Amino acid sequence: QVQVVESGGATVQAGGFLRLSCVAHGLAICRTSAPAWYREAPGKEREFVASLTTNMDSNTTNEDSTQGRFTIFRGVATNTAYLQMNSLRPEDTAMYYCKITCLTLAGAWSYYWGQGTRVTVSS
Repeated sequence: QVQVVESGGATVQAGGFLRLSCVAHGLAICRTSAPAWYREAPGKEREFVASLTTNMDSNTTNEDSTQGRFTIFRGVATNTAYLQMNSLRPEDTAMYYCKITCLTLAGAWSYYWGQGTRVTVSS
């Protein structure tokens, strides 16, 4: 079982920045794994924000909602990923979730979510 822990959420003023962290424990059960960030604003569906490929050499970002302000990257520790969020706007207010896609040793795809970290951007 993979456990996913997010942190770094806070209340900031518009124009500010935050760096969210995602730490995955138990990745030994995965042949390979990849992190992604999603967010869920009040009254809205959960939406994709950004992801890294399994070899961490490229990323995909939802430019429609982030407009180049967010960057996902891997930490020095291979079980850690970050979401750098700059020029925050009130519409970025949401619960942010980290999802780990895991190709298990048995060859099955599994997905693990954290409990989320709350970001509130005040105007």
